[in-house]
Amino acid sequence: MYTNTESIFFIFEYLLVSLVISTIMSWIGIKLVRQFSLFDRPGSAPHKQHDRPIPIAGGAALLLTILCGGWVFGVFNHPELRASLIAALPVFFFGLWDDFKPITPLLKLVGQIIAAGLLIALGVYIQVFETLAEVFFYTSGGIYLYLDWFVTVLWVVGMTNAFNFVDSMDGLAIGIGGMAASFFMLVTLDSGQFWLAQYSTILIGACLGLYFFNAYPAILFLGDSGAQLLGFLLAVLAILYAPQNADQASSWFVPIILLSVPIFDASLVVISRLRRGRPVYTAALDHTYHRLLRLGLHSNRAVLVLHGVSLALGCLAFICLVQPPLIANLIFFSLLALGILTLCFLDRRSNWV
Repeated sequence: MYTNTESIFFIFEYLLVSLVISTIMSWIGIKLVRQFSLFDRPGSAPHKQHDRPIPIAGGAALLLTILCGGWVFGVFNHPELRASLIAALPVFFFGLWDDFKPITPLLKLVGQIIAAGLLIALGVYIQVFETLAEVFFYTSGGIYLYLDWFVTVLWVVGMTNAFNFVDSMDGLAIGIGGMAASFFMLVTLDSGQFWLAQYSTILIGACLGLYFFNAYPAILFLGDSGAQLLGFLLAVLAILYAPQNADQASSWFVPIILLSVPIFDASLVVISRLRRGRPVYTAALDHTYHRLLRLGLHSNRAVLVLHGVSLALGCLAFICLVQPPLIANLIFFSLLALGILTLCFLDRRSNWV
């Protein structure tokens, strides 16, 4: 299918087609998983609060939408996007395995590391230390390459788990993911990476279709397969984003800001559990969403607050791109300080046992 990528009008075509595909795949997924009894059942874990069995079809619907949308528009002709899809498969299948029959956290981690390693082997990885070495020491490779690989694994595994963590209420993770994909579409358009903007638009449509079924009261859950896949895909988007029209010193943190709500939630949960001597990998009602409920917010309001924060942070990330490096970094580190203060407030013993 021919699309003039030099015009923003391709957005509407890609968005509409992927939205339709996502809606169809979600509806079919709900029907099919019932044949396999793939449900999230009430009371199956302490943190599960729904009152009826919910089909876990979100992961399959997300993957099939990306596959079909990518095939229709030919976006996987780009080798880096093809690599991201291939590397995403272990994350999806290990997550699906966990949806069918719970597996150990270590085994899930193994699947995520395999995916990150496959991504690196296919040539997609963060290039920070090599770039700095070339600028300051006129060299590359060796230890600098290995450091880049290590950071890539940390980033990919961290974001994959962060979205699995933040998927604590109907519509929360898929809404944050769709918003992040929307801002990635805008910043990649600004950087001239039209192929990446196309991919981001397909992901937006996939999230919108899933949101209809996953929003409160959900009739479909993402499950581990869906939440982890979404986090992985966005982590790769962040790696592939390479600003062309902005100062590197004003743009290096843009992906971090766009994904900062899941990063904050994962940091809060991990720090809180370590402080209290609780296992990090055990599911519990101690996420940002649950703490907002403890402060008196209604369930839907708590979700809207987190979506609103994600929207505001995305706007700030875009504003930073046109600021001088000093101002841009001042904004970023001010947000970092605010995030630390918020974390301390939410984890106070008066607010949380």
